Amino acid sequence: MKPLFFLFSIAVSLHLNTVKAQTLEKMQWYNEPEKWEVKNNALTMTVTPKSDYWRISHYGFTVDDAPFYYTTYGGEFEAKVKLTGAYKARFDQMGLMIRTDHKNYIKTGVEFVDGKFNVSTVVTHEKSDWSVTTLDKAPPFIWIKVVRRLDAIEIFYSLDDKNYIMTRNAPLQDNTPVMVGLMAACPDGDGFVAKFENFTVKHLPDQRRLEWLKAHQ
Repeated sequence: MKPLFFLFSIAVSLHLNTVKAQTLEKMQWYNEPEKWEVKNNALTMTVTPKSDYWRISHYGFTVDDAPFYYTTYGGEFEAKVKLTGAYKARFDQMGLMIRTDHKNYIKTGVEFVDGKFNVSTVVTHEKSDWSVTTLDKAPPFIWIKVVRRLDAIEIFYSLDDKNYIMTRNAPLQDNTPVMVGLMAACPDGDGFVAKFENFTVKHLPDQRRLEWLKAHQ
């Protein structure tokens, strides 16, 4: 019986490891836009005009009113998504957001600024900061990936879902459940169409526990 049970356990493990797609139909809205659709494992929305996420620094205002379609995860994980946007106005943006509350969140993705496409990240802990990596040319789409390990988020982008380039490592409180999902904002414009495809969240075993198990074998 033991060999059969062992083989069954391996089969179940392999199955669970291949089922990585987050079911979009079971997610929920924070600031639901007027027009959106989930179809073929993709979310398409018309981004709410004059909406954004930002707290205090540099500009002196706080806004927390852009669309965010999310689910909640604890522990450590890897999340990624394919982004395609019909960007029009300055600061049109879309990507992933990892959020603890209105004072603590990270949003990262594509942002259209002064006619150029940037991989943009805003890290907010009481106050927001902003970092950008300007792309040489406008890609038809882009992949964004985040990895939550210990007390940090690692942020990557890719043009082919194969070769990923790291753009930032930012702090985020560990051992706390977070909202993870799809964010878009249109601070200056009248809205644009944003499409999110193949959103996945992959559970990662807790790194500290793995190190403890290794040390206590």
